[in-house]
Amino acid sequence: MTEPVADDPAGAAAEGSRPLDPSVVLARLGSGTLEVTGRLLDASNASFVAQIPGAGDAAPLTCVYKPVRGERPLWDFPDGTLAAREVASYLVSEAGGWHVVPPTTLGDGPLGAGMLQAWVEVTEPAAPVAVLPADTEVPGWMPVLDALDAEDNPVVLAHRDSAALRSVAVFDVVVNNADRKGAHLLPVGDHPYAVLGCDHGLTFHTEPKLRTVLWGWAGEPLGTDDLDRLQRLHAALDGTLRAELDPLLAPDELTALRRRLDRLLTTGSMPLPDPMRPAIPWPPL
Repeated sequence: MTEPVADDPAGAAAEGSRPLDPSVVLARLGSGTLEVTGRLLDASNASFVAQIPGAGDAAPLTCVYKPVRGERPLWDFPDGTLAAREVASYLVSEAGGWHVVPPTTLGDGPLGAGMLQAWVEVTEPAAPVAVLPADTEVPGWMPVLDALDAEDNPVVLAHRDSAALRSVAVFDVVVNNADRKGAHLLPVGDHPYAVLGCDHGLTFHTEPKLRTVLWGWAGEPLGTDDLDRLQRLHAALDGTLRAELDPLLAPDELTALRRRLDRLLTTGSMPLPDPMRPAIPWPPL
């Protein structure tokens, strides 16, 4: 997550490093008094670092706050819907068993209603996505795109070959993520290259919009774990998840979600980039 300009960044790091039960985090996000402590300057929409004061033995909870009024209008997404899409992404991630999105909910803050997401402190220093010299095979990396650097030297955009990153790639197909940049991948955890994803506002469009830096598995068969998660999500959509998503997404967007899910289960493989549409977000990192 982009480094915040905050009154106490060390405090944010300490809070983010302690694992908390997601249900506890969600309850606190939705009920606490929000104090803005900094702003994420690289974000395209108004995004803030905030704290919810602790009570009793509970420490202050650091979170990201994105007010709806701070969302820039987009030509292809309805105005004022990005916060809801971020919450829907979290719900789908949890229902399918991906667990790749930090606890996320809707709540109120100093600038009105918006998205509240638990702050994630990056603990693994190695980036999941990088620009590597061309014609160099690096074990554990999967090439995505040939390009030129600022000095016109050939380079390759690549991502790591890991099960955790592959789970994010499958999840992005399901939610039709139109903006999976390298900076939206947060390395965390006690084992190498475990990752969470953030910035899921550009999701759930009815048209194919998948733009991602994680194309290394394009066309490959889905694994057993992938198929199990897809089946779990399919069952959840026939249960309580549908009711949770109804106030967040339009009916045709929910129909498109199920259509993508059915297509993945039918084909049993990761999609290929559409040559008629942009496949990589800009900027990719």
